[in-house]
Amino acid sequence: MSTPTVRRGPRLGWNLVGLLVFVVVGFPVYWMLNTAFKPAKDAIDPDPSLLPTGLTLSNFQRALDIGDFWGSVGRSLIVSLSVVVIGMVIGLLAALAISRFAFRGRRIVIVGILAVQMVPLVAMIIPVFLLLNDLGQYDKLTGLIITYLTFILPFTVWTMRGFIVNIPKELEEAAMVDGCSRTGAFVRVVFPLLAPGLVATSVYAFIQAWNEYIYALMLLSQEHQTATVWLANFTTKHGTEYAPMMAGSTMMAVPIVVLFLLVQRKMAAGLTAGAVKG
Repeated sequence: MSTPTVRRGPRLGWNLVGLLVFVVVGFPVYWMLNTAFKPAKDAIDPDPSLLPTGLTLSNFQRALDIGDFWGSVGRSLIVSLSVVVIGMVIGLLAALAISRFAFRGRRIVIVGILAVQMVPLVAMIIPVFLLLNDLGQYDKLTGLIITYLTFILPFTVWTMRGFIVNIPKELEEAAMVDGCSRTGAFVRVVFPLLAPGLVATSVYAFIQAWNEYIYALMLLSQEHQTATVWLANFTTKHGTEYAPMMAGSTMMAVPIVVLFLLVQRKMAAGLTAGAVKG
């Protein structure tokens, strides 16, 4: 009779820890929504209320009236989707080569991928600026896409390598014995098994490109600004409009939320597949 009680104790403890983590992680999101829908004067109240004191949509209208919101969001979508598509194609091929083929310098490439991810992005702003200026890509979305690929590609290659390594080579060899070429074996056998990993990696790459601020601020003029830079319009010499800023942040979060809702099952499968081998 005591066994269920013993087991229930640790489970209850872990449930409480999980609930605490959820509250800590979810509170900033709740506060963003709370501030977005409350009157602007309440957003700067020195004694704010945890519960909504009044609901209004005026902050969203104010956010839409500041700058070029739809243009900024459109440019962010173009940059993020381009980075994801190009990064996944190149990253998948590179990860496949590293995972399935033995070549001289393979370990150096793997270590290099890890080393590149350790370099702070801020440290590369000046070299990137000078390079894009020489190439005629300064203040262009194509230049920003190229820049984002420099730090998203290593992440993509390393993550996809983990998924590919977890797929047994014997599956490809069996398909090749049955008459498939190496490419045919990859397309018919390996690629379908990689679908969850592709989705998980694509979502994280999209989030990195969508949320990036420093390079978008330094490499683009106000005319070509992305959504994250657009949020800076709420901070002026007269102060910061917190309620409209939170309304803008809420609208910016909508594409990410929609994306997660569309691919949540694949995301869960991809995260549990994980990079745990090789």
